[in-house]
Amino acid sequence: MAEARTVARPYAEAVFKLARAGNTLPAWSDMLRLTATVAGDERIRTLIGNPKIPARRLGELLLSICNGKLNSEGRNFILLLVENHRVEILPQVSELFEQLKAQHEGVLEANIASAFAMSDVQLKDLVLNLEAKFKRKIEAKVSVNPELIGGVKVEIGDEVLDASVRGKLEAMAIALKS
Repeated sequence: MAEARTVARPYAEAVFKLARAGNTLPAWSDMLRLTATVAGDERIRTLIGNPKIPARRLGELLLSICNGKLNSEGRNFILLLVENHRVEILPQVSELFEQLKAQHEGVLEANIASAFAMSDVQLKDLVLNLEAKFKRKIEAKVSVNPELIGGVKVEIGDEVLDASVRGKLEAMAIALKS
């Protein structure tokens, strides 16, 4: 899907500039999330690629499904995508918009994999430590991966902090082989 992301990037950047200028980042975030969900629906995807469905009709259908949850700029954006045969990239536009928004707000996204389910206190402590290390707000996405054996593995951007038992065992194995 690298091509879809490449096509979606200018749309996401344009919407981000518009939202930032109008101080409407949260509203655009909600509108894009909604339209991405609608465009990702299997029934809608079959209509998007159907040459028998005129663009005008597809646009009307999408707007009716969103049922008044879009402002005039949001409706115009959807109609622009329909006209340019780009509705299928709405999920990528939404994802890229969220990345731009997080970057603008100084938020880093951390993917945390833990060998066991973490309690709220443990997660809060870990996030506070990460925020102190990176000096930015951290938005954590947590998953459980029993293959880690114990500990956690944190990915923030291109940096990986591996404090898992599995990671330590692999490091020891490499050290013993050298």
